[in-house]
Amino acid sequence: MGTDSEDSDLHEEEGGPTKSFLEHLEDLRWVLIKCGAVVGVGVLGCLFAAPYLVRVLTWPLENSGLHQAEIHPRVTMLVGTNRLGTFNLDTNRAHLFGTNRHTVVELVPVETGSNLVLAVRVATNEVAMKIAARRVNLVNLGPSSAFFVSLKLAMYGGMALALPFLMYFIGGFVFPALKKAEKKYIYSGIAVGCGLFCVGVLFCYFGLLPVSLRVAVQYSEWMGFNVNDWRAEEYISFVSKLVLGMGIAFELPVVILVMVKLGILDYRKLAGFRVYMIVVNLVLAGVLTPGPDVVTQLMMAVPLQFLYEVSVWIAWYWERKEKKRDDAISI
Repeated sequence: MGTDSEDSDLHEEEGGPTKSFLEHLEDLRWVLIKCGAVVGVGVLGCLFAAPYLVRVLTWPLENSGLHQAEIHPRVTMLVGTNRLGTFNLDTNRAHLFGTNRHTVVELVPVETGSNLVLAVRVATNEVAMKIAARRVNLVNLGPSSAFFVSLKLAMYGGMALALPFLMYFIGGFVFPALKKAEKKYIYSGIAVGCGLFCVGVLFCYFGLLPVSLRVAVQYSEWMGFNVNDWRAEEYISFVSKLVLGMGIAFELPVVILVMVKLGILDYRKLAGFRVYMIVVNLVLAGVLTPGPDVVTQLMMAVPLQFLYEVSVWIAWYWERKEKKRDDAISI
């Protein structure tokens, strides 16, 4: 009886009972089957909920400030639905069109007796209002574009929904090989990591994404391009990659602190890597952000560097606490 208890404690400390290679292979097969099934269910569910997911992803575009008034008074001239151009007004002529900062005018034919002349009038139709509001419209430029947009959206959404289950299934396969203390650190890391992932997603959704969209519009206008229509497929890919990339990037402290607990890293090493991590975070921001604009990359790199500094100080606190405990035991 005592021998069985000792064997059980030993297995628990060393990671559980030993299995043969074929038994591990069978466990891995079932893990892959369950992971594939849960991803498939998530993708299928998101495919049916695609219209609602589109509303969620287009909310930052609707509330990104793209409809705000211009800094300088401007006039856009239309012929029918065709845009001739946008012209800046100096302050001496801005009063010609009232107090509006961006006015849209149309060239329209007007009969004067037996003559037909072109006249200029302030536009009030829906197309003109969208141009004056600088509203960006998402369009599909092909008969199958909507299907590919919904499929891509379902893939991103399905992976995000299946992530907790994937971690659970993979953990169930890996954890039996870990020691009791290692399991404790991994469980804590998963709990904190889920919270940081949500914080990263929310930060990107409400903070980074509207700024990035405004920068994209302003840069396009600076280049002289019309920004009223964007391809829906490119917009969905841009937003999904940016949101998921920011959530993954916020997992950096979890990886670092778990490695500290496992004895792979310590405070001295982390403090010595501080300068190199600035470059690493800039590279990560460049890889994880789908757009090439510097503003978006800096807005991702700065929080990453802040999280790294927090991890360094937590590692210092843990070492200091452990040293005090060892000193107390030695006394």
